Amino acid sequence: MISDKETVCPYNLLNSAHKKKGVTAGIVNAGKPLPMLSVMDAVNENLIVPIFIGDKAEIEKCANNLKFDISNYEIVHEPVENNTAKIAAKLASKKKIKIIVKGHIHTDVLMKEVLKREYNLLGKTRVSHIWHMTLDKEDKPLIITDGALNVMPSVKTKMHILKNVINFSNRIGIERPKVAVLSATEEVLDSIQSSLDAKEITELAKKENLNADVFGPLAFDNSVSKKSAAIKGIKNIVAGQADILLVPSIEAGNGLVKMMIHFMGA
Repeated sequence: MISDKETVCPYNLLNSAHKKKGVTAGIVNAGKPLPMLSVMDAVNENLIVPIFIGDKAEIEKCANNLKFDISNYEIVHEPVENNTAKIAAKLASKKKIKIIVKGHIHTDVLMKEVLKREYNLLGKTRVSHIWHMTLDKEDKPLIITDGALNVMPSVKTKMHILKNVINFSNRIGIERPKVAVLSATEEVLDSIQSSLDAKEITELAKKENLNADVFGPLAFDNSVSKKSAAIKGIKNIVAGQADILLVPSIEAGNGLVKMMIHFMGA
């Protein structure tokens, strides 16, 4: 059941990234094979200019094992994992890097540092996480948010998440994304809070005239399958053809994405 498909970068993301080449990126706690391999691929595509943060000996050893020549790139030596996040945040605050790339470091450690007000990296924007899911290089993406950062989002927080993902979608060429606000049901039920939230979000999105078609509540099947939507008699522009799934909780998003990765090779 577990997929062993090769990991590939979808063409739509690669084409968007090529429009802004050579962006300076801080690789936080570099020196492990997976992040170093990803950096090597990005360098080969001329997408980033990396600054490696971490144990210098480990970084150089890993690069040598991958036959990755990093002699022209800066290494900021910091052997303590948790301290690498602080260095990355400082570099970003001083405009020395444009992107912070998570290497071999726990997400909560990295985000705790990035979110500190002293660095002024976010302004008034609320941070949210986005998964861009495809099954092969030419697939239409299914974007899932937020299954990693916002633990118990209120409707207000979900509206921030919604606006972030619409902005992201516009940036990668989806001019007016279709957003399904997920629940366990496509009916509004007092006993299911996520369905009430979805109804309110749909109304707020319309009221605020967001650049997207937003509808909920929808269950997963009638969000992505026209056949499932038709069986249930659901008729709207989002049902069965969603570009984005706005999940009700971190557990729902995290579990959904990891099932797609391990069972489908997404």
